[in-house]
Amino acid sequence: MNIAVSSMGKDLNSMMDVRFGRCNYFVIYDTEGGLVKAIENKGQMSGGGAGIAAAQQIIDEDVDVVITGNMGPNAFNLFKNSDIKVYRCGSIKVETAVQLFKEGKLEELTQAGPAHAGMSMGTGRRFRGGR
Repeated sequence: MNIAVSSMGKDLNSMMDVRFGRCNYFVIYDTEGGLVKAIENKGQMSGGGAGIAAAQQIIDEDVDVVITGNMGPNAFNLFKNSDIKVYRCGSIKVETAVQLFKEGKLEELTQAGPAHAGMSMGTGRRFRGGR
């Protein structure tokens, strides 16, 4: 089984990137052979359609499972139609995310998040002056 994790770096010790379409890399881990491969996300610099470009790249890599934080509707639907399962995880090391998946401790995404959910690095809270 091949597991792709959205990542800030190129190896298992890298931190996950909770953004799917705009992450820097995907670390692909082969559970059978223990092989690790990192690929640069071609969608990260897209003016638009980053999620679609990233999803197609993952599909072309023959991945069975994706671990990420957020995923918009276009990428999610491509994976759903390709029988690729998507799991949510916070910002932890890639290796830890893979281990949590193996232990059945990650939540499977059953619906997409809002489009462009990963465009911002913020926490999603708005500043309200004086609070």
